Amino acid sequence: MRSLLYVPADQDRFIAKAHLRGADAVILDLEDAVPEEHKDFARGNLAGAVKSLRQGSGAVAVRVNSGSEADVAAALTAGVDWLVFPKANSVAVVDELDAMMRRHGGADVPVLATIESPAGVLDAAAICRHPRLAAINLGSEDFALELGGVPDPDVLRMPKLLVHYAAKAAGKRSLGLLRSIADYADTEAIAEAAREARRHGFDGATCVHPSAVPLLNEAFAPSVAEIEWARAVMATEGTVSLDGKMIDKPLRDRAAAILRQVG
Repeated sequence: MRSLLYVPADQDRFIAKAHLRGADAVILDLEDAVPEEHKDFARGNLAGAVKSLRQGSGAVAVRVNSGSEADVAAALTAGVDWLVFPKANSVAVVDELDAMMRRHGGADVPVLATIESPAGVLDAAAICRHPRLAAINLGSEDFALELGGVPDPDVLRMPKLLVHYAAKAAGKRSLGLLRSIADYADTEAIAEAAREARRHGFDGATCVHPSAVPLLNEAFAPSVAEIEWARAVMATEGTVSLDGKMIDKPLRDRAAAILRQVG
């Protein structure tokens, strides 16, 4: 789950090539990327879109409209691997989603929840503990809009980290960059933001353009130097030093975690 690429669910020309982009997951979007007059078409298009994406090796997800049982039913009928749930700003709305999913045979489908309001950020610890959720992120644009602010890195840094800490405390995957993903043209900034996010412990991030996929895949994977360091650490015994640094249990655990990422 290093890279999750959004694709409008009503745009067959984008869907046809999405499985070739190298993303760990493709998210068919029924929400913000689809105009209101195209929602019914996009929902009916899901079965064919999911089938097309199955040509690749990545997971297939659908972002539903919050509160839309028709979206949930269509996504689960199409056989998605994940559901992406926007505006997950309270435990109550996640409870409602859970009930919808159970009614349509989706009790075991994991959910990526997007918190998108100041109230949601303040309640993030309780939201992230909900057993229905497997991963959490913060929706930059809608959060800034409700805040009455601008979605720049300075404004987004603290709320993104608060949601990140809540997700990690709950043992869930935490996704995102400490900036908005809307400005996809600045690839250098995206790459640096991805490296920064990984240093903070984020697991991956969503993106809206295929050009970001290889940047995220590289940034959220261990580097050659990290793998070599981890192997050297695991080759030591007891509490010793390596290259002038003490190797204790926390560092050994970090080395083991790096090696688990590469199999």
